[in-house]
Amino acid sequence: MASMERDRETILSEIKVLSFAAENPPLSVLVAAKLAGISLPTDNSLSADSPHFLHFSDGLKLHGTFVLLRYIGRIANLYGENAIQAARIDEWLEYAPVLSQGSAFENACKQLDDYLEGRSFFVDHSFSIADIAIWSGLAGTGQRWESLRKSKKYQNLSRWFNSLLAEYGDALNEVTATFVGKRGLGKPTETKSKGTQANQESKSVNGDVSEKGKAGSRSTFEVDLPEAEMGKVRLRFAPEPSGFLHIGHSKAALLNQYFAQRYQGQLIVRFDDTNPAKESNEFVDNLLKDIETLGIKYETVTYTSDYFPQLMEMVENLIHQGKAYVDDTPREEMQKERMDGIESKCRKNSVEENLKLWKEMIAGSDRGLQCCVRGKLDMQDPNKSLRDPVYYRCNPMPHHRIGSKYKIYPTYDFACPFVDSIEGITHALRSSEYHDRNAQYYRIQEDMGLRKVHIYEFSRLNMVYTLLSKRKLLWFVQNEKVNGWDDPRFPTVQGIVRRGLKVEALIQFILEQGASKNLNLMEWDKLWTINKKIIDPVCPRHTAIVEERRVLLTLINGPEKPFVRIIPRHKKYEGAGEKATTYTRTIWLESADAESIKVDEEVTLMDWGNAIVKGIEKDQDGNLKLTGVLNLEGSVKTTKLKLTWLPQTDELVKLCLMEFDYLITKKKVEEGEDFLDVLNPCTEKETAALGDSNMRNLKRGDVLQLERKGYYRCDVPYIRSSKPIVLFAIPDGRQQTGFK
Repeated sequence: MASMERDRETILSEIKVLSFAAENPPLSVLVAAKLAGISLPTDNSLSADSPHFLHFSDGLKLHGTFVLLRYIGRIANLYGENAIQAARIDEWLEYAPVLSQGSAFENACKQLDDYLEGRSFFVDHSFSIADIAIWSGLAGTGQRWESLRKSKKYQNLSRWFNSLLAEYGDALNEVTATFVGKRGLGKPTETKSKGTQANQESKSVNGDVSEKGKAGSRSTFEVDLPEAEMGKVRLRFAPEPSGFLHIGHSKAALLNQYFAQRYQGQLIVRFDDTNPAKESNEFVDNLLKDIETLGIKYETVTYTSDYFPQLMEMVENLIHQGKAYVDDTPREEMQKERMDGIESKCRKNSVEENLKLWKEMIAGSDRGLQCCVRGKLDMQDPNKSLRDPVYYRCNPMPHHRIGSKYKIYPTYDFACPFVDSIEGITHALRSSEYHDRNAQYYRIQEDMGLRKVHIYEFSRLNMVYTLLSKRKLLWFVQNEKVNGWDDPRFPTVQGIVRRGLKVEALIQFILEQGASKNLNLMEWDKLWTINKKIIDPVCPRHTAIVEERRVLLTLINGPEKPFVRIIPRHKKYEGAGEKATTYTRTIWLESADAESIKVDEEVTLMDWGNAIVKGIEKDQDGNLKLTGVLNLEGSVKTTKLKLTWLPQTDELVKLCLMEFDYLITKKKVEEGEDFLDVLNPCTEKETAALGDSNMRNLKRGDVLQLERKGYYRCDVPYIRSSKPIVLFAIPDGRQQTGFK
């Protein structure tokens, strides 16, 4: 335990060599070290019957696969968040060796496949050394597992195995190519898959290897909080309750949680509720909802308003000490004086005069409303944040928590350093946009005589074609340009989840940015690509036909009476369930498909078979009618057109397919540029369609794929036949935006 309390860098520097027999390399240990970013010198000169061990520079040795895996897991935060998770991980570590027992291998694969149905990882929702142990056990069998994987016999196990390859491809292939190949167990297969680059950069579980914001590049978490001690770190996520949580806030929340877990510390949620004009209980409730959605684990919830009495006492003390004064300079004039470094005429007020005006402010009198309290710092400092910032302002509006008790409220700049210190925060994570105000933060804490809190900066997350200012987002809500804070066009957590983003994708996207201080303008395509990799392997498939100008195809030799077959909702994932498909003599085709067909052309009707179109009729309005014959013996490999279709029955459901575009037409709104000048005039498109009858069973929030159309999320499920099911199109990372 003593070694665990030492600095990670020191621990790693003391590792001397991993020794093992060339005939029996500890694959899971080598994989874990590679993914954890640990440089592990190796010595494969041991005899075949010798146990492998990790040798440290001080002579200490750790023996055995499980011991070494747990050791690396603790260093890299891959050994669970609590004792229960660690125990469950231990169970899988003990299970993993069965994969090397030839006779038990296939039975083990069956058990693992059953267990992984509906799961992405072996223990809860996080990648751990349990996943590494099982993955390495499979990979270590070489061609035996590769044959099963290619046969698609164990779909859940293969999906899980492939998802790790897609995420950590180069690192995993490097280890298996080096060590599995030497054992004569076959070459690792190519990790190319649809939507995955074969030559991905190697990803460490602790972060990324590059700080660029381009898709496929990685930034790093291999950074340390200044003067952080294991078990003694206390962090806070401190949103202002003046809007819903958006994707930028998500980065702050997840970084705080990451460091809290890494240092085995605490995280609290604090609402910085110092501006009653913007805040409400509705925002508090929804922020807590969003925090829960992100899976943020916190110790407690606090409010800056809990400290209003102490903050008032503190500002009075500063007035008594001559470190603060009351100023009645008009706001515009005050701003100009600060820019020009001109001292206010009130700066030389006596303590008595300041206290007299302070009482007027407390009372909210006409005289008090003309005043504010300013810190007496340095009006000539090149850093303008130190030019006598405002500490307190009058505001007669009632507060959402405490009503009309106060007529004065502290500014964020004054309250934050005070409450951070009082609440025992050790490190305050702030985005780099606050960099110039860090000196102010430290100076105010110093004047208050409080314990210093370390600031750690990270880059603000900026997205293309996206506004993250709550003031600007509020404009869209108030002017009814969107349908509330959870509108699918909004960058709020509720908005993007409603559009169809899985929280796992958002978390992965955020954590891949790491704690870099470089400013990045990120593409949404990267996020939606991650999302597609999560939903595609498991979401059910359904069929929809655009209602307008749909075309009837009559199959002359089709079934005289409709019949029904039960088929999988996802051909490669049994967990998606089954659906009933009705086959009829007359079927609906999409207009665009029908117009591309030629007479005597053979086409494939998906989930049925081939048909040959024998006749095409067009009326005076341009509407088509087709006739054809089924040719179910025909080869689907020879047809050019693979068509979706629906039976002509009364059981079809009405659909409303919704597509969305960005709210603005410019990638980045520059400072000083008015966002109203770049508003997108057309941000949503509605298409009426018909869907298969199985879609009656969709629930709100269900994600599905409409064959040949894309991915959708059910926003309004089936209620009655006259009311359409509303489906929101989910971007897949390669769709072009913009529509008329």
